[in-house]
Amino acid sequence: MHTADLNRSKVVRNLVIALVALQVVMLMGTLGYRFLGGDKYSWVDCFYMTFITIASIGFSEIVDVSHYEYGRLFTVFIAISGITMMGYVLSSFTAFMLESDLNLEWRRGKMRQKLAKMEGHYIVCGVGRVGGNIVNELTMTGRHCVLIDQDMQHIDNCLAKHPELLYLQGDATDNDILLAAGITKARGVFAVAQDDSQNLVISLSAKQLNPGLRVVARCHEVKNVEKTLRAGADEIVSPDFTGGLRLVSAMVRPQVVSFLDDMLKSEDNLRMEEIVIPLGFDSKQLSVINPVSRDFVVLAIRHNKADWVFNPHAEHTLHAGDVMMVMTTPQGRSRLEQLIQGVA
Repeated sequence: MHTADLNRSKVVRNLVIALVALQVVMLMGTLGYRFLGGDKYSWVDCFYMTFITIASIGFSEIVDVSHYEYGRLFTVFIAISGITMMGYVLSSFTAFMLESDLNLEWRRGKMRQKLAKMEGHYIVCGVGRVGGNIVNELTMTGRHCVLIDQDMQHIDNCLAKHPELLYLQGDATDNDILLAAGITKARGVFAVAQDDSQNLVISLSAKQLNPGLRVVARCHEVKNVEKTLRAGADEIVSPDFTGGLRLVSAMVRPQVVSFLDDMLKSEDNLRMEEIVIPLGFDSKQLSVINPVSRDFVVLAIRHNKADWVFNPHAEHTLHAGDVMMVMTTPQGRSRLEQLIQGVA
């Protein structure tokens, strides 16, 4: 049971306890007034007397207890107990309403409003262990994302670290869910559900709804790679295959692996990033957008899928569509993109 269910069950339990306690006070009052008033007063009179005492309505006494030594003290006891229980019931009922479907629908409405305004974001379909790491990386590098998962516990695990994230609980293979997540304005989709067939369908649906976005899919079985690519995935990642390569690297090139690990753990969020030179960019030398700076280091440049030019010199000419490989922080990436836009 996830956190929301636990909170809701606690509220319901408190409300039930409050109602039972109020009924006990009502029963005690009715029996007490019946005992004090005798057969002269009906059960309805005794119940009504208890009710107006608890509700503090202020009508005249239906059951006259003035000739009993402790009659009015009993009325005081019922009034204090009843008013206390009534307040407990009202507070529990208010908490119940806040945790009910009414509040849930209100929160969903606010979520839909925020989702409708998003663009250029990433959609993570499946936020288990792999998806959770994807969300952490996107958030740490300043990229907006939307979570989709059928298991609310998975979503809660991500929200515990990043409470500001937007999410949808549902099936990511459903077109309506993808549309609600803003897929028509998204930059990319991560199909990282547990099952290969789900990732295949997510890739297919995503490309049909927005042919221009990039889809990266997770694939366990090698036999499913070609099918998923044909379905629309732009890139396939196999955790088993990647893990094998990482193990080899840890053995034969440990210092490289150590450097990359330290880079990912850096408090500055240092990363390897790729920057695409936008259309409309007039050919300029690299020195124009690469002044002496500690924000980023240009490692390589690629033009029209040709070979990479490593460690390019300052006179290297940049063209629209070129891809720059840089080492930088999220702030450095943003600054470099601004410099390119300014030159363009």
